[in-house]
Amino acid sequence: MATNRTILGTVSVLALLAGGPAFAQSTTQSTPPSDGGTTAASGDNTAAPADTAIPSSNPETDEIVVKGVRASIVGALNVRKNSTQIVDSIVAEDVGKLPDNNVIEALQRVTGVQVTNRSGGEAAGISIRGLPDALTTLNGRNIFTAAGQSFSLQDISANLIKSVDVYKTRAADQIETGLAGQVDVKTRRPFDFDGFAISGLARGIYNEQADSYNPNAALLVSDRWTTGIGDIGVLVNGSYSKTNYRDMTATAGALVPFATLNPAAGTGLVPFQRIFPAATDPTTGAFITAPGLGAWQVGTDAGLATAPGSSMLVNGVSTPYVLSRDAVFSSDLYGRRERPSANIAFQWAPNSSSVYTAEAFYSGFRGNTFNSLQFSFVDFWDNPQAPTLYDGTNIVKSRVANNVYGFNSGDYTQNKTDSFVYALNGKWDVAGGRGKIVADIAYQTSTYNTSFIAMRTERTADQINVDFNNGGGIPSYHFRDDSLLTNPAIWNVAQLYDNAERDHGSAITATLDGEYTWDSGFLRRIKGGWRIDDRKADVSTRTQDAANLGVPLSSLGDGATFTNSGFFDGRADVPSSWVLANGYWLNANADKVRSLYKLKTSDQLTLGRVFQTDEVTMAAYAMADGELSIFGRPLQIEAGVRFVTVDTNSQFFNRLDNFAETDASVATSKFLPSATLRYEITNKLRLRANFGETLRRPNYTDLNPNYTLTGDLTNVGYGSGSAGTANLRPTQSRNYDVALEWYFDRDSAITVTGFRREIDGLVVPVTQIENIPNNGIVAGATNTFAITRPLNASNGVLKGVEVGVTYFPHYLPGPLDGLGFVGSLTVLDSSQNIPQFDAKGTLIGQFQSPFFGVSKLSYNATLAYDRGPVGARVSYVWRKEFLANNEARLFANPIGVWRTPEKSLDVQLTYALTKRLGVTFDATNLTNSTQQTYYKFGDAGGPVTDNLATTLLARTFALGVRYGFR
Repeated sequence: MATNRTILGTVSVLALLAGGPAFAQSTTQSTPPSDGGTTAASGDNTAAPADTAIPSSNPETDEIVVKGVRASIVGALNVRKNSTQIVDSIVAEDVGKLPDNNVIEALQRVTGVQVTNRSGGEAAGISIRGLPDALTTLNGRNIFTAAGQSFSLQDISANLIKSVDVYKTRAADQIETGLAGQVDVKTRRPFDFDGFAISGLARGIYNEQADSYNPNAALLVSDRWTTGIGDIGVLVNGSYSKTNYRDMTATAGALVPFATLNPAAGTGLVPFQRIFPAATDPTTGAFITAPGLGAWQVGTDAGLATAPGSSMLVNGVSTPYVLSRDAVFSSDLYGRRERPSANIAFQWAPNSSSVYTAEAFYSGFRGNTFNSLQFSFVDFWDNPQAPTLYDGTNIVKSRVANNVYGFNSGDYTQNKTDSFVYALNGKWDVAGGRGKIVADIAYQTSTYNTSFIAMRTERTADQINVDFNNGGGIPSYHFRDDSLLTNPAIWNVAQLYDNAERDHGSAITATLDGEYTWDSGFLRRIKGGWRIDDRKADVSTRTQDAANLGVPLSSLGDGATFTNSGFFDGRADVPSSWVLANGYWLNANADKVRSLYKLKTSDQLTLGRVFQTDEVTMAAYAMADGELSIFGRPLQIEAGVRFVTVDTNSQFFNRLDNFAETDASVATSKFLPSATLRYEITNKLRLRANFGETLRRPNYTDLNPNYTLTGDLTNVGYGSGSAGTANLRPTQSRNYDVALEWYFDRDSAITVTGFRREIDGLVVPVTQIENIPNNGIVAGATNTFAITRPLNASNGVLKGVEVGVTYFPHYLPGPLDGLGFVGSLTVLDSSQNIPQFDAKGTLIGQFQSPFFGVSKLSYNATLAYDRGPVGARVSYVWRKEFLANNEARLFANPIGVWRTPEKSLDVQLTYALTKRLGVTFDATNLTNSTQQTYYKFGDAGGPVTDNLATTLLARTFALGVRYGFR
């Protein structure tokens, strides 16, 4: 049958691209994708949204198929070469051979992608060109986790992946959300193979920091048959991984003001006393004069002045001050996570003009963490001693504090996520193959459950000696007698915190697309379609806490205590061991613990709904492709417009008012134009230009106007909290891209892309002081809170240049033949206006700030080798420092929390023992790098005087075996 030839032709190409162990390079022309999978369906199911819409007029641009490690690199290069949009990719060498643990780790080597949050033994967050809100799709269908707007990509095992495409630009037939772009994860289907295929892998991964051995396994079985009713294929692919990890963090606390050793008369201060902020008049906003209290505003952007001799009014008297930390603390977190996942696909091609696909995808997460927290204040002024200051500042570098209060906290968190996607797709060729119709319907559901229980224990230590930066941004501290840290008899049982949450999301989505093509003339293709999506989300929660129990920790019985050891691996001069409540025991004996505190037990606890949302999105688009000849070379044009209307109806329930209901409805409609030009200057040199508009929708939780509160745990005079804004509108971006691409050899290229994003309506946090009585807060009880709300109060511009290089020389002698290089460099510049508000929420000014998460410079470099049975990669990624987030507005330090430059050196090796059997070795973070933060705003702050936290990142080593037959 004709269909069989088309399918099998594609299968043969994909099989070569996936490449079983073979030791020679081959070249062949590829056939157009026809795997029976989905195509552009009004933005869903965009296996390649517009990538095959404009066929190349140049036979030299046909894909080159190679085998082995190089196959994945050249496969990714071919995706960009043959795309209409600007898209970079990662492609698996073979079934289960994407050389990373999860999708995010694999994406770190893609041009323009920056990876963050490497704790827990893996990478867990990405940004594309500095923006974090990429649209996540699975086989082109929009996917999400629970009540969120995106999917947790780290939950997708690399073992299930065929390829991942990162779209930097968008056409009218793609979903409109995601200012950062689109990440489309493609799984395998039975028509990817000629017939029967089985592939399995098993890896053991050693986490050096946790001293744990962890399994990672996958199995794929697929077959297809030619029957009397057409071709039929079935595929089952499953994966399982488990990781035990350990994260260790040492932190110097926030900056607050203190009196000097000789405070002025009339201030009411004693030597080196901490200066708490004075209250303000509710009418005038002026500070109220009181002994010992200073006229200073907490949480200002640049913090308090740090010049020697800086002063403030205390009780009406001008008073010099110094800045020192309120605390030091250490976090020793033990974690475990399991990720089961699977996809099942059934395909049927009854004739030469139709293909039907039914598939299901499951992604699960099971996790728990036990955080062993040791916390000590260093802000008491009993029997003060002279501190050491940083030269030229009033900032304390080291000091001795006496009779300091401290607490340890055993925090146990348990998480569970189950996400399912079910889909049916039909594709028909009509009008003699010139037309196509694609219909798709999908249902997905995702549920996230979490619970948290924590017990604090407390004591007063007679003395602590602290150096807030003992070198490299890491603090040093010791008590007069560190051995008392491990004695449960001197620790008294303090507060208990107990809460839980359930998030759920679901969606049913239907799409219909049609297109018609011509082989000649200006107009080459017209295409149109519509999409309807009914999305539902809801969040339910409960919380209860209690004050001090007032008994020794040693009285709780067997198993109730935990003593860690070997903290920070000797890389910091801090206590390495302390005792506290055992988080595992707390979880296993939760009702017993609740009873001790006279709190509700499991049979009395229920979750209360916080909000529920029903959002209906309808979109339609029309687009056309054309081609002109300019100077004898083809100029290919794609232009279209997408219209989208969104109706969001929400109900919010106030936990502080017996779950009283508030309703809100928001409706938006947008026309979003897009256009792409692709001009082949020569057979090897290509120019692209794109314009488009995209949206970022508010997170559902950001719409909830009800409060989430935390008490005054640091004695600044008020607690903190957050609340949403029900009428947040989508953020909109106008996007401009220009790319020049030189494909100077069959497996080598240099690409240079310039881009600009003009973004309107960025959501920024606004904080103001509010009085909230009857709030139920027990720990740090107060009625006054600094409440932070999101507002569409900022506009910004992000611009930059990215350069990508792929080079496999063909002139290297002997054993060096097969060596290649892949690398990229991204330069970014961002700026947005940030409104400044006073404590009442009144706008008082504006300032310019970089975007969160944007490094001005990042690069990655990979040496690849593929010769005979050996395949290897050595990869190095690096990114410049960046603004990660803003600190809570409770202290006197600069508000920005910055990350120091981040790097990782990874190695992957494969060796084919036979045609079907191979062994692998992988290692990550070979440089034993750390993750560090510091305070900074403008010229204020920096990593030396305002260092914050240092986290040790795990180094891992993995040994595995792979088997494949087809």
